[in-house]
Amino acid sequence: MRTPASIESLSADDARAEHARLGAEIAAHDIAYHQNDAPTVSDAEYDALRRRFDALEKAFPDLARAASPARQVGAAPAQKFAKVRHVVPMLSLGNVFDEAEVEDFVERVRRFLGMPADAPLAFTAEPKIDGLSCSLRYEHGELVQAATRGDGFEGEDVTANVRTVGEIPHKLRGHAPAVLEVRGEIYMTHADFAALNERQAREGDKLFANPRNAAAGSLRQLDSAITAGRPLHFFAYAWGEVSNMPADTQHGMVEAFAKYGLPTNPRMKLCHGARDMIAVFNALGDDRARLGYDIDGVVYKVDDLALQARLGFVSRAPRWAVAHKFPAEQATTVLRDIEIQVGRTGALTPVAKLEPVTVGGVVVSNATLHNEDEIARKDIRVGDTVVVQRAGDVIPQIVRVIEERRPAHAPKYAFPHVCPACGSAAIREIDEKTGEADVVRRCTGGLVCPAQAVERLKHFCSRNALDIEGLGDKQIEFFYEKGLVKTPADIFTLEARDKASLTKIENYDGFGKVSTRNLFAAIEARRSVELNRFIFALGIRRIGETNARRLARHFGDFAALRATARAAAAPDSEARAEINNIGGVGDVVAEAVADFFAEPHNEEVLDRLLEQVTPTPMEAIATDSPVAGKTVVFTGALERMTREEAKARAERLGAKVAGSVSKKTDILVAGPGAGSKLAKAAEAGVRVMTEEEWLALIGA
Repeated sequence: MRTPASIESLSADDARAEHARLGAEIAAHDIAYHQNDAPTVSDAEYDALRRRFDALEKAFPDLARAASPARQVGAAPAQKFAKVRHVVPMLSLGNVFDEAEVEDFVERVRRFLGMPADAPLAFTAEPKIDGLSCSLRYEHGELVQAATRGDGFEGEDVTANVRTVGEIPHKLRGHAPAVLEVRGEIYMTHADFAALNERQAREGDKLFANPRNAAAGSLRQLDSAITAGRPLHFFAYAWGEVSNMPADTQHGMVEAFAKYGLPTNPRMKLCHGARDMIAVFNALGDDRARLGYDIDGVVYKVDDLALQARLGFVSRAPRWAVAHKFPAEQATTVLRDIEIQVGRTGALTPVAKLEPVTVGGVVVSNATLHNEDEIARKDIRVGDTVVVQRAGDVIPQIVRVIEERRPAHAPKYAFPHVCPACGSAAIREIDEKTGEADVVRRCTGGLVCPAQAVERLKHFCSRNALDIEGLGDKQIEFFYEKGLVKTPADIFTLEARDKASLTKIENYDGFGKVSTRNLFAAIEARRSVELNRFIFALGIRRIGETNARRLARHFGDFAALRATARAAAAPDSEARAEINNIGGVGDVVAEAVADFFAEPHNEEVLDRLLEQVTPTPMEAIATDSPVAGKTVVFTGALERMTREEAKARAERLGAKVAGSVSKKTDILVAGPGAGSKLAKAAEAGVRVMTEEEWLALIGA
């Protein structure tokens, strides 16, 4: 991978091309990490991609509508636990990595709120615990439910296990709100972790890789007696649903938690600007080894809850909080081999096979090599001694080669030009606009490539797609190998074909009457599935969970999406413009959707699938809002709030915010200086209102 050009030197076309490429790359990494539990880049490398992507959007604001990457949170809840729907989503945090970015965060908050530089603005700073996020629901002071974060919208019910954690009170002290959802982190201390692994070794059980894995594994036990025997701890630092807020500041809420008897972190500090925040970060970095538990950074939050409400959220994280991450950890080892893996989109991904080495307390034997340009740029060869870096509990990356320790006559690595799974040619697509080759080499085998077919089926059944219990990776590979499941529709005819066959699935090793019956029941239960899950399950390029939700919200049903996508084949068509105008979608994603539905084979697969599965509308949001479901465009200068704040508020009320006026537009909010959009709205008969009229309509 070439060293990227400076943002300032890019032309608009160059920036658009890089923005599209990065958006697709980030979306693919999100799927690998959150959906497949198989991350292919480290936290540090992923964060670098995100920072470059965000910098492009900052320098070229028009790109903010196009090719936005998926913004998943966590991972879907495991099937062995009952599921809990979070009343208030549990979102993740954005990251910063140096002092300049902390200062930028503070300035972004001020800009969004329209606050001058000398206006008082307080933040809290607290250790970022490296544990497992957990939500505790108290009703009338009694602990009634506990859940993991899961995918941010739905978690695992771990109430019985949480009740065994001694630090978590079953009944709160004092006069707590009638409903109080306390959120925090389950963790394990270094001393307790060492003692637990010693006990595991004595009893011949599996050792845990690090305290976080030990805490997560302990909390997710089906037998709560096992959890009770594990030394778990808890820090409370946030909340979800609260019937009556006991404080109007972040630090006041945490102080209230402590009064109710909940454990809170004594290292949380109140700060009055970036300088104070950085001082807390440096102090915690110095004390990190002496804390007795793992932290991987510091979390900064706007203290005033009214300001938090104004700032709101983006799809991936709150605007009012950010995590300042500590630097990655490194080690040295030997590269034994380079293995090529083929993904569901045909992408050939190189993975370094390493001599096992401990990095930051975790033994690692694999590292990402990203793509062939990265291998060539760093001149990585089999047999090299390499510096490996990890940041977080994901697959590490190779930072550099120690060339003076390279074996004599070690040949340069030749990246394969044929697919290792099917032997088809593997090519790098050429961008028609820039003439440059894609960074990823892809197999051209398509449907004849077993690696792609199997991976597409795995994606279709994955937890955030159809979520078919009992149909995991091993089962899909088995059914594909036996010729029983080749396409998604085959899954839903499996039971009927099994009944008509003399060779029953229940007679194969690994299956039985009960497990087969349960599998068929799980498949039957997924004949009706939410539209956003169905769209995501199709595996359309550049359509992650976030864009699937956007499409589902906009079109409402699959027939409407399909009809519009079919008509969107022409780049200048009204249908293409409609998809492109969906907030957060943009040109590249619109093209990917149109291309998918223009492929005859995909249409055939869909026809067969829709005979078996019925997509249902998504759960409605803000149905009582006067603007719910309406498409709104803002233009001109706003005087009561910033443009970003106005858009965020409209989306929270269930409105669809678009960037341009079309026949689908319901309301145009026009401030002073409104120009062409106002004229176009008048021509189209769109309802036009002032900022004051808009605020009166939404009850602000």
